[in-house]
Amino acid sequence: MLDGVSPVRQHNASECEATRQPHSSRRCLVELVKADATTGADDTMTTPSEPGGDQLDPGLSAIMSERRQLINLAYRLLGSLVDAEDVVQETYARWYAMSRQQQEAIASPGAWSTTVASRICFNLLSSARARRETYVGEWIPEPLPEPTEWITGRSDGIAVDPADRVTLDESVNMAFLVVLETMTPAERVAFILHDVFRYSFAEVAEIVGRTPAACRQLASSARRRIRASRAPATPAARQAGIVRNFKQAWEAKDIDALIGLLDPGATAIADGGSVSSVLRPVEGAEQIVRSLILLEGRLRNLTMLERTVNGQPGLIAQQDGVTVSVYAFDIAGERIKHIWAVRNPDKLRPWTVGPQNQENQIQQVVPER
Repeated sequence: MLDGVSPVRQHNASECEATRQPHSSRRCLVELVKADATTGADDTMTTPSEPGGDQLDPGLSAIMSERRQLINLAYRLLGSLVDAEDVVQETYARWYAMSRQQQEAIASPGAWSTTVASRICFNLLSSARARRETYVGEWIPEPLPEPTEWITGRSDGIAVDPADRVTLDESVNMAFLVVLETMTPAERVAFILHDVFRYSFAEVAEIVGRTPAACRQLASSARRRIRASRAPATPAARQAGIVRNFKQAWEAKDIDALIGLLDPGATAIADGGSVSSVLRPVEGAEQIVRSLILLEGRLRNLTMLERTVNGQPGLIAQQDGVTVSVYAFDIAGERIKHIWAVRNPDKLRPWTVGPQNQENQIQQVVPER
């Protein structure tokens, strides 16, 4: 196991609960079951197709209890919350596509859901590279806010379950996720499942279609990639101070201060999707500063704020109270080594979707069986 990466899942422990309000058509299933789960005095769930909801469905309860595990797993595997949500909904849909007899034949519905979700992610990773070749500009993993700052809710004032949020730790910081993007699908799945979620190589082998020994080699190769990219850790308080100084120097157009905060070989990458004006990485401290100064004119109508991005100090830019950009940093020693700027609106939903917009996203439709 890679040093410094805390396991998210203790083997055979169920700790998961939910996806956020998903954008796919299958979200109705999740909303229905979530509603069922909150109507009783305990956490038991009923089968939607049972008249009156009198009979408990332990299999359904088991797979729904894995919701948080699944969203945490899928986000780390795919680097996209949107895709992670779809994976979880597809997993639930496959459960409902089975007959009652088939469901009852599954000894551990929770383990079944994790295996199915992992296989879906593995297949998506194989096709993601082809999709990203046609992506406009650079592709950066979707940034996540601090759980307490996650902008979601319901129009009736009921807060979204905290379990709907991705657990933030070192395995989701932006630098880590960017390195994961360089791995083959098999390397990434083997590494995340074994080193982060504590699955055995025998379990991983069933998902990626390799032998346990091959999966061990895949995880080892992934660890080497991670170690090669790692810089000595900078204390969080010091990182926050460097990001704060960067913000102040940028706002003041202090060129010397900006250059002093950047590593000479620093790289800045912007992901704006179809709205991106910077399609290629900007390399070198002086080149980055030139680009920042050129952008300063656009920032006059924006408010820059310090925020936690994927568990580390970062910045956001807001216009009229709405987040339009998120900035993540990789700091080595006393210098900023990488800057990732995400402006693609599709990747900023956790930062921008407020309670007034959630009602339109929730459809509680009873699925037919």
